[in-house]
Amino acid sequence: MEMKTSEKIRFLIRRRNLTLGDVAEGTNQTRQNFSNKMTRNNFKESELSEIAGFLGCDLKIVFIDKQTGDEI
Repeated sequence: MEMKTSEKIRFLIRRRNLTLGDVAEGTNQTRQNFSNKMTRNNFKESELSEIAGFLGCDLKIVFIDKQTGDEI
């Protein structure tokens, strides 16, 4: 089973010994707003890019054609 985006973010936060508050502050969001997004698993691509940058990661978003299996 694939991890949700918010689960991946939590995994990286733990790996970096950070808190949700650290990431919220580092991405110029309120803690409440970031927590709500984590709960809803609802992020804009630009927000994910900013979070990835703060966590020292590259972000890769891929579409996979279900008919061919090709990554687009």
